Amino acid sequence: MVKKWTVIFPAPTGPEERCAYIYLPESYNEDTRRRYPVLYMFDGHNVFFDSDATYGKCWGMKEYMDFTGTEIIIAAVECNHSPDNGRLMEYSPYTFDDPYFGLVTGYGKATMEWLVHTFKKDIDRYYRTLRGRNNTFIAGSSMGGLMSLYAIIAYNKYFSGAAALSPSLWTHPENIEKLIRSTRVRPNTRLYMDYGSRELQNHPGMKKQFQRVTSMLLAKNIFLNARIVPNGEHCEACWEKQIPFFMNTLLYN
Repeated sequence: MVKKWTVIFPAPTGPEERCAYIYLPESYNEDTRRRYPVLYMFDGHNVFFDSDATYGKCWGMKEYMDFTGTEIIIAAVECNHSPDNGRLMEYSPYTFDDPYFGLVTGYGKATMEWLVHTFKKDIDRYYRTLRGRNNTFIAGSSMGGLMSLYAIIAYNKYFSGAAALSPSLWTHPENIEKLIRSTRVRPNTRLYMDYGSRELQNHPGMKKQFQRVTSMLLAKNIFLNARIVPNGEHCEACWEKQIPFFMNTLLYN
């Protein structure tokens, strides 16, 4: 079951209404004493319904969860759809300059502050969640993947696991590397991170950057599952195929 409602999001252009989504396992209404882990996801409009997805194809998370009987709550909020780099600003932890996009001011920290101190608190208040770090995860793709990587490092006290699919490391590699080097990560931190083989041609040096970041993450004793997806592309249809891989990493044991 997926519920939809609106939340007030502190966008760079001012507070605005956003659509929020929550997936509840089939057992949620049957066992009213049970509490569940929570997976937070970026780009909520792309997670559950083709009709809401930007390009007409969602991840199919509801179908996967129902089919496998995976008992976890999924909570997500749609991104900024402003054509003036709205999504890039909200999902960028740092400010960066790009020949194509121009100067992009990073509001990623503000996005995460709202997610952990407002949205997460509301989810924990109104739903039967397991609130602790060991049962709280985060996932996303592209810029959402970058945010998931940022979250599992910078907000490691809240999340024990993350899935960063096709993370946009090209936006500010030096800052991400500095963050990983300088941050103390708690034990039992799990991370799934991938990149599609056909994506590598989009950004020169991405394979080398992916190798650098994965090596640094391993040096932090993070339980890392890193993959180059055979024939993988930058789209929801490809990310949907990776669900079994990243869910197994997040929920292992």
